[in-house]
Amino acid sequence: MRKIFNFNQGWSFYKGVADATKERVNGEEVNLPHTWNATDGQDGGNDYFRGACLYVKTVKKTDLPENEEYYLEINGANSSADVYVNGKKLAHHDGGYSTFRVNFTDEVEDEIEFAIVVDNSPNDYVYPQMADFTFYGGLYRDVNIIAVSKTHFDLDYFGGKGFMITPVMDGTTANVNAKVFVKGLAENDELVYTVYDKDENELMKKTTKDASVDFVIENARLWQGRKDPYLYCMEVEIVRDGEVIDAVCSRFGCRSFEIDPERGFILNGEEYPLRGVSRHQDRLGIGNALLKEHHDEDMDLILEVGATTIRLAHYQHDQYFYDLCDEKGLVIWAEIPYISRHLSGGRENTISQMKELIVQNYNHPSIVVWGLSNEITMGGAKDPDLIENHHILNDLVHEMDKTRLTTMACVSMCNMDEPYVQIPDVVSYNHYFGWYGGDTSMNGPWFDKFHAKYPNKPIGVSEYGCEALNWHTSNPKQGDYTEEYQSYYHEELIKQLFTRKYLWATHVWNMFDFGADARAEGGENGQNHKGLVTMDRKYKKDAFYAYKAWLSDEPFVHLCSKRYIDRVEDVTKVTVYSNQPEVELFVNGESLGKKTSAEHFFYFDVPNVGESEIVAKAGDLEDKGTIRKVEEMNQDYILKEKGAVLNWFDVTEIEGRYSLNDKISDIMASFRGKLWFIKLGLKLKKAMSAGNKGEKKKAAGFELNEDMMKMMGGFTVLRLTSMVGMMNLNFTKEELLAMNKQLNKIRKPKKLR
Repeated sequence: MRKIFNFNQGWSFYKGVADATKERVNGEEVNLPHTWNATDGQDGGNDYFRGACLYVKTVKKTDLPENEEYYLEINGANSSADVYVNGKKLAHHDGGYSTFRVNFTDEVEDEIEFAIVVDNSPNDYVYPQMADFTFYGGLYRDVNIIAVSKTHFDLDYFGGKGFMITPVMDGTTANVNAKVFVKGLAENDELVYTVYDKDENELMKKTTKDASVDFVIENARLWQGRKDPYLYCMEVEIVRDGEVIDAVCSRFGCRSFEIDPERGFILNGEEYPLRGVSRHQDRLGIGNALLKEHHDEDMDLILEVGATTIRLAHYQHDQYFYDLCDEKGLVIWAEIPYISRHLSGGRENTISQMKELIVQNYNHPSIVVWGLSNEITMGGAKDPDLIENHHILNDLVHEMDKTRLTTMACVSMCNMDEPYVQIPDVVSYNHYFGWYGGDTSMNGPWFDKFHAKYPNKPIGVSEYGCEALNWHTSNPKQGDYTEEYQSYYHEELIKQLFTRKYLWATHVWNMFDFGADARAEGGENGQNHKGLVTMDRKYKKDAFYAYKAWLSDEPFVHLCSKRYIDRVEDVTKVTVYSNQPEVELFVNGESLGKKTSAEHFFYFDVPNVGESEIVAKAGDLEDKGTIRKVEEMNQDYILKEKGAVLNWFDVTEIEGRYSLNDKISDIMASFRGKLWFIKLGLKLKKAMSAGNKGEKKKAAGFELNEDMMKMMGGFTVLRLTSMVGMMNLNFTKEELLAMNKQLNKIRKPKKLR
């Protein structure tokens, strides 16, 4: 019978050591999960350590469970790994987010030394290589030793469980196929298949020699998403002469679904709107080396906000979290890290990562779509190799899994008419109108245009969001990184997206702030701050409650901007979110009246005199805060970019004239402003050219094309110069001040003054 021996404790770690066979010095004792980028992968500068590191551990044979064969199971080694046992190299694995196993039976001696070289160095064949998140290196998930008999369920088949369960609904009847993969099966061995209900009561059993068996569950209790995520369990045993040689088990759910281009997502015959979030797995000061309690907390927060779906971006997540999704009823988009930049040498890696993703996660009823790629056309959508790669992946998924659909996330600049967009069964777009250019009002109409043009293609929203830190204002503007602008943005997007039934799924980017060491935005470098919750999970931003108001049935009332106390205006706007029909606001005990809102957002104009206690009430529920009248803006509320060449408040502004703080679209409204921006565009284009041939330089993988230029209309000039700085195009302070002086000479049209 198999035994699993956890192997997390007491490893020696050698940073920067790539050779497992040489003498080692200055090792550090660590326990797994472990990453070497927990700090430098989150502090900005894009200078976190990417290289090879060595993990070593010795175990005595007598400490291992007795059995005939032994496997080392590694559940996450980012991004490539070489495994040595007693100095002999046994395996190499490329792909940092999936499980792989190594049979070390022939190397078992009285003492066994395991040496694992893990490498997250840049290369041109393992995904991801370019993306807006940190590629944490390390053995960051559990490592186990599995002891089995020579006859066992296959541990080499793409890291899977050794069997696949396929329930197909026919009315109220579930036709369930179980297919097993076995090694070393003897002539008289039998396979015993047993189905249990959620309470572990045996429902049916079959004893056979067949590796594929069908069960029929009459009046099956359905997996109904968050309403009733009912799970059955199947166990399969290898029995020899009455003795169980090996056994595996897996839960499964009976459900049907379809994605309709008009009605959206349909679960078990009923419309079931998928409105939810995307999730990155890392945490502040921990990186990706998560414990179960971290996954539990993430799930609790996602359930609290009321989400019905999660896009698990941009890679395979921990099996424990997929199990939680099954248990809690979240509908899941699972994907591989084929992202941002197509690698000419990376095709085989996309195929192997997709096979591992599907085989290892096939039995999870929560998963409904397999994601082929994310924003892969940043350098253009016409590369024949890129298109062929997608066709290969799309066909592979359909061959391996007849029950689920394919999808992908398209970058905003990708034209909806590109043939590439039509490859998967359903498609979604990453749009940031109102944050990266454009304005919030452009989001809904864009999807209406797609839907009208391609009425038979289900369309969804794979990413949308904006960044917010602890900055505050009463006049929120695009790009100011305030919590108030994030609230405004999501209020507008909720109203636009949630009222369009045809959208098959919408996923906020992101549920949590996450590590992106190349970022230098918002005054706290090294993070993407688009989360509804901070990276340490300690603070739920106001936008979190905007979604809770629409999606959750848990009664609540939330007073927004509680961190924004000092205010200069005589009358200030106070916003309340609630899923209750009516809210009453009190200032120092005096009611300002009751308001109703079908949109769950309640706005009050509040006199700002002295210090006031604000209380929002909805029935028996209440939330409190304080505001205080001040003469000058509290400087602690004003964004100060860390390491910025120039901050927005250092820019000279002249009434009726342009400055670096003006939007490009406004500057383009003036003839002289348009001429000025054309000159800037030529300068950017020249800076992006490379070599004597004038080829376009894809700085950081981006291409300065017409579609990207259109998006830039909503940027201020200062923000644009900061963004291109992330693409290795840098302006000095003197250059920026000279540009501002030029803009100060250009008059704004009357309508903009």
